[in-house]
Amino acid sequence: MKIKKILVTQQQSEAEKSPFVELAEKNKIQVDFKPFVRVEGISAKEFRLSKIDLSTYTAVIFTSKTAVDHLFRICEEVRHCMPETMKYFCLTEAIAYYLQKYVVYRKRKIFYGKSCITDLKDSLLKNKNEKFLLPLSDTHKEDIPEALRAMGLNFTKAILYRTVSTNLKECCPDVTAYDMMVFYSPACVKSLLENFPRFKQNHIKIASFGQSTAKAINEAGLRLDIEAPTPQAPSMTMAIELFLKEQAKSNGNGKPKKK
Repeated sequence: MKIKKILVTQQQSEAEKSPFVELAEKNKIQVDFKPFVRVEGISAKEFRLSKIDLSTYTAVIFTSKTAVDHLFRICEEVRHCMPETMKYFCLTEAIAYYLQKYVVYRKRKIFYGKSCITDLKDSLLKNKNEKFLLPLSDTHKEDIPEALRAMGLNFTKAILYRTVSTNLKECCPDVTAYDMMVFYSPACVKSLLENFPRFKQNHIKIASFGQSTAKAINEAGLRLDIEAPTPQAPSMTMAIELFLKEQAKSNGNGKPKKK
């Protein structure tokens, strides 16, 4: 079956010319974006139950802009003012610059990497005597905490926000109208099954990004048709593009030749 409609289970990128827009235009297909999950901050009351005393920390490790938003939200709600001496370690430069929303950038000690925690290893080890706070979601991966433990750092995980399923029956009542569904996280797979417990995949192709997402799809008993990243397709759109090309080639070869 030819792919005509694709459902991406996350928010559309703010970029004017996102890879999915280019994919849609090039292949003349419809691509819709419907976030299957949403982020919900924990309350100040819940935070206090964690017994985390913000005043005792001297450094923060940020893994996302969402983590930045929710830490400063909690600070405001519990009336804690971040000291100017606080050190910030950010996974990417984009996260570091996002801090300007809350702090005077030039007056702070801010470190950032390219994309992963190992990029920050030298900076973290040079500051190993600091007491680190690591703001996270309730569904976080353990790779970053494990890396910090391996470095011998003194850190505390702070769960400041949670990922909850969107009510898909309101925003996307008929997922079976699509020829392909694209997943980026296990939480989105969980949301699909929570909203539609009787969901049958049938003709729908399923694409996933990341090992944990692929694992969630397989464990849910669904058929995984496209997986990324791979050496041939480091991005999701490249993996879909390859699939579409193979499908077109297969359909072309399958047609009987005219005499």
